[in-house]
Amino acid sequence: MTVTISRRSILTLLAGAGAAALAGCEPVRRQGSEPVLTVPDPLLVQVTEGLGLLRGTDRRTIPRAVASADGMWLFATAPDGPDTACRRIDTATGRASAKALLPGRWIPQAVSGDGTAVALTTTGVTVTGRPPGREVTPVLVADLSGVRHRLNLAGNLVPEAFTADRTGLFVLEWLPATAPDRYRVRVVDLATGVPGPLSTRDKQPVPPGAEEEMRGDGRQAVLAPDRTVLYTLYTHQPGHQHTRDLVSGRPGNAHAFVHTLNLRERWAYCIDLPHPYGEAAAAGHAMAITPDGGRLLVADVSSGTVADISTEELTVRRTVPQTRGTGIAHAAAGNDRLYLAAGTTVRALNLTRLSDSLDWQVREPVTGLVPGRDGSRLYVGQRDAVSWHDPVTGRELGRVPVPGLVGLRGLAGSA
Repeated sequence: MTVTISRRSILTLLAGAGAAALAGCEPVRRQGSEPVLTVPDPLLVQVTEGLGLLRGTDRRTIPRAVASADGMWLFATAPDGPDTACRRIDTATGRASAKALLPGRWIPQAVSGDGTAVALTTTGVTVTGRPPGREVTPVLVADLSGVRHRLNLAGNLVPEAFTADRTGLFVLEWLPATAPDRYRVRVVDLATGVPGPLSTRDKQPVPPGAEEEMRGDGRQAVLAPDRTVLYTLYTHQPGHQHTRDLVSGRPGNAHAFVHTLNLRERWAYCIDLPHPYGEAAAAGHAMAITPDGGRLLVADVSSGTVADISTEELTVRRTVPQTRGTGIAHAAAGNDRLYLAAGTTVRALNLTRLSDSLDWQVREPVTGLVPGRDGSRLYVGQRDAVSWHDPVTGRELGRVPVPGLVGLRGLAGSA
């Protein structure tokens, strides 16, 4: 991922609508002689009614949809009589596939890394929310041909990601099932429907009783550019013990860490973040991965710290002090700059040194950052609008209204 997995209209879909409505396939209507506002790069955004797709002058909203991590595909559902119509949308063109009819009512939750399969549940709880108590979780796995697997999984589970070969599904298992207050990551074998523990980093099975259980906040997730590793930032974990602590008997007290999940080899490892990460509000933390996938940058704007993590070594190489900020943190990495934002301030840092910063102000509190495809602009989400700026000077180059904007998800149709 690096599309930041952030968590949260212009067009409303009606129940039972056809393919054009399901894909949000009508452009925004304009009145009089208002100027045509064009977004230079296609963007995937979050709006109050679902996912939004901005392409040139076209604005579309797609409720009940989930995106692939690279932003190339959306799976969207809509009621179709007693059943559910499911379509895949190509974000580069806006075209929707023929519908696959799924028996019953289903909401999409997770898309496979290659964009060919989707996992659905009967409720729409995301991996950043806490599900209501339940003893059994129905899960449907489908592709463009229809249902591939239908499972009734014991326990309270939320799909998170597919394994790279699409034979397994990573889930958050909430405990206890009927009154959840903590969770652990497990992998469900789709052929058998049996959930089991992950492996350790050295590919050994996790011993019984040594699976990590988390109580804190899953702040943000990003996928490696090669789609094989999912990184999730967790905060507020006092007293947490990693699997390696449970196996060795060492005490654990990590307040924040990056949970590293290898989607190909099915192992997990946690990279501890140093003090004071996790001491302040979770919203003040943000994470970005470099375009080559070699570095994770984790910012804590409350303390004014950026941690530089090697994804090969899975260690924090250094921390670099920054000016402190307040508000919800956002981060994005381009080829030569790291962008951070909190409140109405955007900061551009030299990516190599994490210094030589330039700050600029935007009109309203930032809700997301996305570098443009050619590196010549930085998109900034704000209240009901997206602006784009010169990444060197911060000068605003353009701005379009996006009613109900919640956040930016990434470039649409990007490879």
